[in-house]
Amino acid sequence: MAAVSDPVDLGAAWRSARPEPPPTRFHQVHGANIRVDPSGTRATRVESFAHGVCFSREPLAPGQVFLVEIEEKELGWCGHLRLGLTALDPSTLAAVPEFSLPDLVSLGHTWVFAITRHHNRVPREDRPEAEALAPSRPPALLVEPYLCIEQFRIPRDRLVGRSRPGLYSHLLDQLYELNVLPPTARRSRLGVLFCPRPDGTADMHIVINGEDMGPSARGLPAAQPLYAVVDVFASTKSVRLVQLEYGLPSLQTLCRLVIQRSVVHRLAIDGLHLPKGLKDFCKYE
Repeated sequence: MAAVSDPVDLGAAWRSARPEPPPTRFHQVHGANIRVDPSGTRATRVESFAHGVCFSREPLAPGQVFLVEIEEKELGWCGHLRLGLTALDPSTLAAVPEFSLPDLVSLGHTWVFAITRHHNRVPREDRPEAEALAPSRPPALLVEPYLCIEQFRIPRDRLVGRSRPGLYSHLLDQLYELNVLPPTARRSRLGVLFCPRPDGTADMHIVINGEDMGPSARGLPAAQPLYAVVDVFASTKSVRLVQLEYGLPSLQTLCRLVIQRSVVHRLAIDGLHLPKGLKDFCKYE
């Protein structure tokens, strides 16, 4: 059954346009236990709990989010995904370290953190430490469709994890949207980006299901190429890259937003008189 929602402000998406960075891919240099699929968008640790360090194929552009979704978990291990940035060119490494923490970090010019709800936030000069460390509940996507991180404005729609389509998917999706699930739950989406500052340095931010965790590290060399680091560690077994739209949204994306906001749950999309390809895109993306 369909339920009509409030009109979607499509003009806001057009007003937020900025140059589109290239699609993100995993680097061909990675840990010994990692297998990257032919598209370069999925990385799976095939054995053990270590040797799962991956890098972005290209350095990130300022404000570009390297966003991964946790696809598979593996029971029996202690620890989760690790995420960060490095100024080291992966192709110049003699060998990829077994762990991102502490091995890769010890090589220098690398900032990596284990993913937790309130990790390593660095207080800003103009905010009290207690305020900087306090969590903030993210607004609903319909209330605030953009995530503002320093000078960048990023559409939140694809930053937020989504459950598999089902009768209760509309309820489960709200748990991702409100970011109340564990940050390393299956289908959670985690991203890293850097924001340049006037003094020539940059802040590193980690995003969990559309919520900015605040600056995790400061003083990064903004003038140097910065690669994303993803350590598929321990209980995290497989991740896939999620692509974002920074410039003008495609007609397909605009149609998806209107359709998704006009149904009670995603199973109702099957009853709409739409091409199968568009229905699948609306259900699974």
